[in-house]
Amino acid sequence: MKKTILLSILLAGCAAAIPDQPTARLEFSAPETYPEGVAYDSLSKTYFVSSARLGKIGKVSADGTYSELYSDPSLKSTYGVRLHPDGKRVFVCAGDANYSKFTSADTRKKMARLIGIDRTTGRKTDDIDLSGAFPGDHFPNDLDFDQQNNAYVTDSFSNVIYKVSPAGKVSVFADNPIFKTKGVGLNGIVVHPSGYLLVVSSGTGSIYKVNLQRPELVTKVMTEQFFVNGDGLLLTKPDKLVVVQNGGSNKIYELSTKDDWTSAKLSKSTLVADRFTYPSTATMAEGKVWVMNANFSELTDSTSVPSKKFAIQHARLMPLPTKK
Repeated sequence: MKKTILLSILLAGCAAAIPDQPTARLEFSAPETYPEGVAYDSLSKTYFVSSARLGKIGKVSADGTYSELYSDPSLKSTYGVRLHPDGKRVFVCAGDANYSKFTSADTRKKMARLIGIDRTTGRKTDDIDLSGAFPGDHFPNDLDFDQQNNAYVTDSFSNVIYKVSPAGKVSVFADNPIFKTKGVGLNGIVVHPSGYLLVVSSGTGSIYKVNLQRPELVTKVMTEQFFVNGDGLLLTKPDKLVVVQNGGSNKIYELSTKDDWTSAKLSKSTLVADRFTYPSTATMAEGKVWVMNANFSELTDSTSVPSKKFAIQHARLMPLPTKK
């Protein structure tokens, strides 16, 4: 009898430890924007967001007020967002891959631009054409900067990584057979301080490690599972990587490594109870991971009413049981 009572208490305690409500959300009104990229600016306590549907670049204040930072009729869709290391500019990937309301024959799967915007004035500072560096279809999707202020941009249709120098010179940094896949391929990308890139492929579900000094050296990070529909990456510590996965899974994972990303194990994940709605990219804000809910499933459903509100949501990463 005592054992039964003790077991009941333990089970009740475990149930109480597992949250059954979604995490905090910063909701904002931005009709039809469908923001995919997000980057937090700790100076202004502002989130910069993109727009896959309208091509705009916006910002969201701490109280959930959305305002346009930059709007240009020539931009069809904007995706990945990063703050430049100089702290003065916001850079965004711009193309016309899939969901633009203003898609046209001359830009559809052809446009590939890297746009820089002054974070305070909203003035365009950079407009770099990537499309001529590599033949084929284009989908500039995500970016990151190294310590020398070079930008690295993934092309999810051509499955190459571009390098853009601080002076705006474009080159193909990495083009490897291991990257090739149908549909959307190379996606989220981060620069590791030890001198390499980590990049996830939505199509293969693999994470690749690319040497910054010798980009022909590409290895697959050995993981316990594949991350098909893997999207944004966020390096929270040198040995901790957050992976955002959508396309039905709609979960966020933390991977940990003990061998400099030769291999990695799942260490944490979000819960089904958090109810992310097509999460896309992640950013660190005030010591916590926050994720953009892109709501892209609505864009493939002709019966859906376009969203007017979107949300940046706290990713509550819960430790996973340790495998023996």
